[in-house]
Amino acid sequence: MLDKPSEAETELRQGEVAVALPPQTDAGLYFIGTIRTPWRTRQECPKRGSPDGPICSIVVDERWRMALTDLAGHPRVQVLYWMDRARRDLVLQTPFSSMQTSGTFALRSPVRPNPIASSIVQLMTIDGTSLRVRGLDCVDGTPLLDLKPERTTASG
Repeated sequence: MLDKPSEAETELRQGEVAVALPPQTDAGLYFIGTIRTPWRTRQECPKRGSPDGPICSIVVDERWRMALTDLAGHPRVQVLYWMDRARRDLVLQTPFSSMQTSGTFALRSPVRPNPIASSIVQLMTIDGTSLRVRGLDCVDGTPLLDLKPERTTASG
């Protein structure tokens, strides 16, 4: 269930510009699970995940259990997730950290047309369809899009 953004999350800061979104999306996605973290709000989340951060859980839906086969052999995993609480209409943003206005595509902000995030995490364990990882930076309950083993060579 998607939470409605608060008034503070929809107000524009100095220099910010929002656009009208298209009436419909171009593609469908399957959320394949849910990410469990200690952070309940965007303000609580770290700006980037840390390898020494808290252990978080990624709970993959049962239908995708076999897709986890051999993933345990990879010490680091790329996690793709959908920042479902982020607004999607800003083309210019003024981050609190710098108060300098920049284009959305020049920032790592969760506010973007397609709020897809990516983190490389340390895989601690897999138990059934639950992964324990370190290095995430998202709100508890964030939908999971995909998991990929990190490849350090071009042969991926």
